[in-house]
Amino acid sequence: MPLFDNAFTLGVEEEYQIVDPADRELRSYISKLIDEGSHSVLRERVRSEMHQSMVEVGTGICRDIEGVRAELTEMRGDLDRLARNGGLRIIAASTHPFSDWQAQRITENPRYYEIVEDLQDVARANLIFGLHVHVGIRDKQVALAMANQLRYFLPHILCLTCSSPFWKGRKTGLMSYRSQVFKRFPRTGIPDEFESVEQLKNFINLLIRTRCIDNGKKIWWDVRTHWRFDTVEVRISDIPTNLEDTLAVVALIQALVAQLYMMHKRSISWRSYPRSLIEENKWRAARYGTDAKLIDLGIGEERPFAELAHELVEFVSDAAEALGTVDYLQGVLRIAKEGTSAHRQLEVYEKSGGDLNAVVDFLIEETMRGI
Repeated sequence: MPLFDNAFTLGVEEEYQIVDPADRELRSYISKLIDEGSHSVLRERVRSEMHQSMVEVGTGICRDIEGVRAELTEMRGDLDRLARNGGLRIIAASTHPFSDWQAQRITENPRYYEIVEDLQDVARANLIFGLHVHVGIRDKQVALAMANQLRYFLPHILCLTCSSPFWKGRKTGLMSYRSQVFKRFPRTGIPDEFESVEQLKNFINLLIRTRCIDNGKKIWWDVRTHWRFDTVEVRISDIPTNLEDTLAVVALIQALVAQLYMMHKRSISWRSYPRSLIEENKWRAARYGTDAKLIDLGIGEERPFAELAHELVEFVSDAAEALGTVDYLQGVLRIAKEGTSAHRQLEVYEKSGGDLNAVVDFLIEETMRGI
């Protein structure tokens, strides 16, 4: 449903693990999945990633959250069928509980070889899986203003999506270890605030001119105006295991952009805060997930995330009403109350006496729940 002169279309990318249900290890199978997927409903929507044990899918341009639901349901279902043909399964979680990155093969692609040559083990060890959400904004300057203001809410989004409590067979003590692995990459994390599209372009052109990057695609900030598409892209999220959680988060991100846009049309903007303070909240989100106490930067005090989640849903209520996503945002409150995939994984781990195979089995089942 259009709001004013912008439709807030959606595009969603999910990165899945390919695992063998026999030994629960990651398996290099992406080439066969892509070959078989070219003859299925997946067609051009399935893509390889750096590691051959990862598969990425991307929706088309969706008019609303129902379009996202339909496409992600179809793609998870079709990928599951194709993986089963090879005796394998797919998992939606941001780290594998125990597989070692050193045992994983790099996908044969000049782009990936170039990244590995540039970043070495930082790239090879980047065995993580995420959720990226695009919201359509046609005007680049407006999109930049939305990205600037969205920075404040990025830790809140991370709280809701944590799904990576394990790394190489260890309980890390963090709910989103993925966020700590990815920060080793250059040009990641909470971006600085840019006052204009020209300022951002000058920054990117300087990096290109000095051979830091060859295009804007190698800027991997937690939120960015996309270098090619007319979208604001939110990249901070772990990937939720259950599809209903994914849809709740996608609906929240869309409503946030729409609400900030509605304010922008009335010459109102969310207050700007230093990147360093937002990074403090991001650390708390990665460490504790929905159990975190985030800093309410408006009053300078820490508050339980559960309280902030209710305020966040209330803040975007007008936009959600216009977009028809009020029911989806109830999912945000459910996650804030009941916890994320990381909570469920840790519960299975404790109940099974520390059996990481049981965690993988849970993830296989939960990824396809309701599909």
